[in-house]
Amino acid sequence: MKSKDHWEQVYSTKAADSVSWFEPHAETSMRLIRETGLSRDVAIIDVGAGASTLVDDLLDDGYHHITLLDLSAAALAESEYRLGSRGSSIQWMVADITLAVFEPHSFDIWYDRAVFHFLTTDEAREKYVKQVLRALKPGGHVIMATFGANGLTQCSGLPVMRYAPEALHAEFGNEFVLLKHEVQLHHTPFGTDQQFIYCMCRKASA
Repeated sequence: MKSKDHWEQVYSTKAADSVSWFEPHAETSMRLIRETGLSRDVAIIDVGAGASTLVDDLLDDGYHHITLLDLSAAALAESEYRLGSRGSSIQWMVADITLAVFEPHSFDIWYDRAVFHFLTTDEAREKYVKQVLRALKPGGHVIMATFGANGLTQCSGLPVMRYAPEALHAEFGNEFVLLKHEVQLHHTPFGTDQQFIYCMCRKASA
């Protein structure tokens, strides 16, 4: 609850384009989603979607089975307002990702830009990975972005984990094959730079 209150406060008091993680367009994320080679009919979940414009770009590109999940109702309300009628096909979920309830094999692509690195306990990360294993279809893809080895140690006043690609992949285990990874230098609205790593993995087929 403390974490939920924190994020409700952030998204209730700050403009969506004034937070450090804001991107006008999630270009790296969109490229990696396309590089899965999957069709535009796939089911995608954006974990910790916040008020990100990724959903706008996904809709523009023809994706339409999209679920947006965030702890903050205020964040999702911002996206819902921005999208207007375009958001009618979106599934909106206000939930803690470690506690959310999903049907087995619900998604083809599990996307997360910067939720996982807020999970600073082994227990929380294990719960998260179990969620991915349950909800992702066999052969489905995980696209994960976290702070890199030279990234921040705190974000929005909260402690975070930093990862090298191999260490991030190791959190998910042998059920996932690491397909590629890359470093992104994110330019914040404040003129600073933050190092992120992106990893794309594929879940083993049944």
